[in-house]
Amino acid sequence: MKKTIIENGTFLTMNEEAPMIQGCMVIEGNRITYIGEEAPLPAGSYDERIDGSGKLFMPGLVNTHGHAAMSLLRGYGDDMALQVWLQEKMWPMEGKFTAQDVRAGTRLSVLEMLKGGTTTFVDMYDHMNEVANAAVESGIRACLTRGVIGLCSREVQDAKLAEAIAFAKNWHGQADGRITTMMSPHSPYTCPPDYIERIVQAAHDLNLPIHTHMSETAREVQENVDQYGLRPVAHLEKLGVFSRPTLVAHGVHLTDEEIEVLKRYDVRISHNPGSNLKLASGVARVPELLKAGVLVSLGTDGAASNNNLDMLEEVRLAALIHKGVSGDPVAVSASEALKLGTLDGARSIWLDDVGALQQGMKADFIALDIDQPHFYPRTNFISHVVYSAVSKDVTDVCIDGRWVVRKGECLTMDEEKVKFEAQQSFERLTAL
Repeated sequence: MKKTIIENGTFLTMNEEAPMIQGCMVIEGNRITYIGEEAPLPAGSYDERIDGSGKLFMPGLVNTHGHAAMSLLRGYGDDMALQVWLQEKMWPMEGKFTAQDVRAGTRLSVLEMLKGGTTTFVDMYDHMNEVANAAVESGIRACLTRGVIGLCSREVQDAKLAEAIAFAKNWHGQADGRITTMMSPHSPYTCPPDYIERIVQAAHDLNLPIHTHMSETAREVQENVDQYGLRPVAHLEKLGVFSRPTLVAHGVHLTDEEIEVLKRYDVRISHNPGSNLKLASGVARVPELLKAGVLVSLGTDGAASNNNLDMLEEVRLAALIHKGVSGDPVAVSASEALKLGTLDGARSIWLDDVGALQQGMKADFIALDIDQPHFYPRTNFISHVVYSAVSKDVTDVCIDGRWVVRKGECLTMDEEKVKFEAQQSFERLTAL
């Protein structure tokens, strides 16, 4: 088993007892076996020695909600309300997507995420075999689910559910465990109640979590009340969704009572600040959620509503917007925001050995070039990462003990080919 040591580095660990270490880290296979100030073995004991001078090493970023193929629609429909954006721009164009388009859009997103320091992503979409194959090819870690919209005939509903079940069965645990799966009714407003109940039963049968959109806009909440007599949280609780481990995207419009319900069921929230701001959906009550003990993580959503997949930007937004909205400068601290984008992101998708630089954890980490003006003076590196760093500062990315980006170059994907194929797909879609 190959043994690598990174020496002379600055390590942001996400370990509360020792958040910053100046020293070295040892990787054996796909695990971190040591991190500390002094090398545990003589220099000749390692197969590879890497000089970490001028770099900050930290856990890879975890993006807990997105639709990777929607990178093909980046800039296609901007400055619109969510329902108008979906019904007039997104859904008609997505209806034209082929498996090849999903492949092209997903690979473009994965390339962007890797180069920006994201080592794990959640994806809910169609043609999910293409997404899974992109994860295998690129080396990224992924939690994948075939999103199911139930506004169709019973026959089509059956076919979609069968496809979602088959995907979840076939791919869970694949790629040496880098790929896990979930079941996903798209949302309460796109899936009839009886269909959601069937998806919940499938999740029970497969022993898998559930991922869904919930309470993203005030309009969505009111329409749920008008149609079913319940707000989305009570509606999903009634349908048994929370009887499974659950990750919900957005959770913008929540009452105090609903936050208590989510805590009781240990429902996790993927906070998507950039997308929610752009679509004017609102600002989630993250400080209240954290105070109540709800597990919160960060997601970009799709590149059509963000319009990038920059998780460092989401971390910074999470630290900033709640200060501005609440008038409380400590509403979400820099360290809390960074935790949302790393360790809590991993925990939100039930990955217990990802999200921190600690002995025994998976070797999923990134390196930032800190020999740049915006990282000086050397005061507080957590503050610098959250408030000063940008995705282009990422120089190296290691996932599951394998280097996938070195010196800013992706080693697992042909960048020019990925960009060319994405542009080709977009031009074909707009010509139809």
